Amino acid sequence: MHPAGSTTLEVVENPASSFRPEPGSVPDSPGCYLFRAADGRVVYVGKARSLRSRVASYFQSPAGLAARTVAMLEAAASIEWIVVDTEVEALHLEYTLIQRHRPRYNVRYRDDKSYPHLVLTTSQEVPRARVARGKVAAGDRRFGPYAHAYAIRETLDLLLRVFPVRTCSQGVYDRAERTGRPCLLHHIDRCAAPCTGEVSLEEHRELVEGFARFLDGETTPVLAALEDQMHAAAEQLHFEAAARRRDQLLAARRAMEKQQVVTDSAEDLDAIAVHEDELEASVQAFFVRRGRLVGRKGWSVDKVEPLTTAALLTSFLLQLYAERPEEIPPQVLVQELPDDAEALSILLADQRRVHRPPARGRPVDRVRFHVPQRGDKRDLLATVADNARESFQRTRLQRANDFDARTRALGELQAALELDEAPLRIECYDISHLGGTEVVGSMVVFEDGLPRKSEYRRFKLSVDTNDDYGAMREVLRRRFARLVEEQAMPLSERDEGRARFAYPPNLLLIDGGPGQLAAALEGVAQTGVEDVAAVALAKRFEELHLPAGGAPVRLPRGSEALYLVQRLRDEAHRFAVTYQRSRRRRSVTTSVLEEIPGIGPTRRAALLERFGSVEAMARCSEEELAGVPGLSRTLARTVHQHLQGGRTPGGNEEPT
Repeated sequence: MHPAGSTTLEVVENPASSFRPEPGSVPDSPGCYLFRAADGRVVYVGKARSLRSRVASYFQSPAGLAARTVAMLEAAASIEWIVVDTEVEALHLEYTLIQRHRPRYNVRYRDDKSYPHLVLTTSQEVPRARVARGKVAAGDRRFGPYAHAYAIRETLDLLLRVFPVRTCSQGVYDRAERTGRPCLLHHIDRCAAPCTGEVSLEEHRELVEGFARFLDGETTPVLAALEDQMHAAAEQLHFEAAARRRDQLLAARRAMEKQQVVTDSAEDLDAIAVHEDELEASVQAFFVRRGRLVGRKGWSVDKVEPLTTAALLTSFLLQLYAERPEEIPPQVLVQELPDDAEALSILLADQRRVHRPPARGRPVDRVRFHVPQRGDKRDLLATVADNARESFQRTRLQRANDFDARTRALGELQAALELDEAPLRIECYDISHLGGTEVVGSMVVFEDGLPRKSEYRRFKLSVDTNDDYGAMREVLRRRFARLVEEQAMPLSERDEGRARFAYPPNLLLIDGGPGQLAAALEGVAQTGVEDVAAVALAKRFEELHLPAGGAPVRLPRGSEALYLVQRLRDEAHRFAVTYQRSRRRRSVTTSVLEEIPGIGPTRRAALLERFGSVEAMARCSEEELAGVPGLSRTLARTVHQHLQGGRTPGGNEEPT
């Protein structure tokens, strides 16, 4: 009993107290630390100037910790650290570890949408200009991003009048090269036709370089040269040539008008602004080259860890310039200096030195972070901040609705299936084949209700069979056998990326009925793994069948849980069918060529590399076939006769 009037204070224990390091065991040095879950998965990565003081801050009373930090500590089961020599190394190591492990409790920046770029494929022997979204090949140059695809296509159309570089696909280029006839774009002065030798590859490369310089902002030399050529042609009474130069000059000026001038001086810089609250943030970046706005892009982020604006800027800048290292400018405008600004400046300068080496004898300056107080740069940053605020307000409702829907879906699924915990990681499996041939399986993964495409896996079964149950049993056996094998690995080997199946699912979802579910669980049992929650989703009534049998579970129509399992099932089916079709095409193509005497693996590969498909080969002449390296005139005649004999792939069968 307690005396009358006394107050009882409830002491809440820190959830991480069970694995708190011994006092003094953590070094007082810069480095990175990793929190791991019980299964070995990294749930959080951080860096610190002093590991000792930073790690100790996690083991104080929970009352002094943010709610999301407490959630991270509840998910963790151990902590480890890596010591480095300098803060720059710690900064670089932290980014590398986050990219490798994708920890659940580190911030992840998401593009507001997939912005288009104008790309010059300078990694190819004959570069082309194209509109592209997402990543590009190493060595290619990209410009933008642009807010709308139509804007970039208008710019491309204008600049092709000045720099008629190739824009066609590889197939169109190869066909023109074989036939010796350029396509329509050459006849309307939109392509210089390197495919047929109208210009040499060196001359075409010069056009590409001029195109790139113009987009980089070096417009004055281009305009001056066009104007001089126009006047010279007019003086020599070559009026048609003068008219062409006049049209090119007008097109170049119109293209320039699409790039808004934002600074008085012709300098390169990026302007970054953040608008945030306690849980979310919106980031906007404007890219300025030679004083002109050449692109903009937006990101949003959930604050799964408590970050100041300065810390948020540091993590954002690391990700931004890791994605575009060749485009790091000498100056970045920010609302406040990022954390570890000195170390970050050195790190970004090192990246610039690797990807954009300076002219001989010139040092590489550090990337300078500047908080403008007046002038056009302050006005520019204010515009970026306005865009960040508008983007934040526009996406906040949508983001909130999405998050609530995912939370409801997982909660409804947990309740309907009477699971001990919410199924944060769900794996769905499907089988696809064509009449028992080219049998494949798919595994798709959703974490926190969202696709985790880096975790998707596909399985090729070595034996052709029309037995869906046997195929499902084999796929699940292989998946969980790898789980057992990889969980026995040392964590160091897992961290090197060797483990691809090391983390168990909270729920297995099987595409099919009770038969497929029973076969899947038999496959799991063969590996010795027990207590795996699993259900099967039958297509007919969208019912969930349980391992114990009995009445199936029917999720309410329109419920978020039903929508989630349907998405999983459809994604697994799509992934399996796509793989099965690719296997079928490869198998049919190989079998047709294998029938031709004298055509072995090397010549098959050369033919497919040159023409792309058997159908394209069947349309070629003997002379075109003989142009393939390693193919004599006699073999070319044999191939031509065989393909013209009607033995080409066909059929409209669809995989199951």
